[in-house]
Amino acid sequence: MKSHVQLFKTLADETRLRILMLLYAEGELCVCDIIAALLLPQSTVSRHLAYLKKSATVIDRREGLWIYYSINRSHLLLEEMEPFLRRTLQESSVTTSDQKHLQHYDHNCA
Repeated sequence: MKSHVQLFKTLADETRLRILMLLYAEGELCVCDIIAALLLPQSTVSRHLAYLKKSATVIDRREGLWIYYSINRSHLLLEEMEPFLRRTLQESSVTTSDQKHLQHYDHNCA
């Protein structure tokens, strides 16, 4: 039950939902990509990514100086909720705007 409560607390924040929707759409993103897509300060994005990681909804991997995030596919409850999240959030104007920002970003984190 505790993991269910933690997941719903995680999903109760708009910024974290926006990050999850980007990760569902792209598979994996560098922190700099997420910052560019959401148009938020690095500190804000990093705080939310830390929360997502602590709740086991995302995993990370390091490549050189950069950290890349993706959905934790072993989180069973999140996997069961994925179709609902995609269906309800994919069409939102915020999600569409985030994806457009990401498309226009040159993906050069250096």
